[in-house]
Amino acid sequence: MKRTSEPPIAAIAAALKRERERMGLSLAEVARRAGVAKSTLSQLEAGSGNPSVETLWSLGNALDVPLSRLIEPPAPAVRVIRAGEGPRVTSELASYTGVLLNAGDGRARRDVYLVETEPGSARLAEPHLPGTVEHGIVAAGRMRLGPAESPVELGPGDYVSFPGDAPHVYEGLEPGSWMILIMEHP
Repeated sequence: MKRTSEPPIAAIAAALKRERERMGLSLAEVARRAGVAKSTLSQLEAGSGNPSVETLWSLGNALDVPLSRLIEPPAPAVRVIRAGEGPRVTSELASYTGVLLNAGDGRARRDVYLVETEPGSARLAEPHLPGTVEHGIVAAGRMRLGPAESPVELGPGDYVSFPGDAPHVYEGLEPGSWMILIMEHP
């Protein structure tokens, strides 16, 4: 699979500032809520840095928005994302990469991701916004995913749905494993 570009830092910078100002919060308050250094948030808002998926999830939770709102620029009416393209975020703790394919808007509160993961390290995800539900469809390889205390093993074509507002895990069991992940937000 062709690799995509780095996280869309310009879109992230604009979105962080927009969402922080929408909530009327200071840099220090958002950093405190997210558990990140104020200097890190300042650099991200200035358009520098390479944030991990963990940092972006923490900031999204602190700002009460899904991750997609931080990495997705406004979309045109017809949108095509070719294989290997799209905004890519990686984990610093596991072999996990998420590519946002579509962010929900005011009518549809769901995001669509392509998730790549490799064997060797599981990604333990913190709970997302209350009421979030995740749907996964494995396209290639084998994966273990779902609630942290009871993940399930899936192969190509298998589907799983589970609460995203509780700790959960994504783990590649074979090289080249990937899936489509749909996150429904309340």
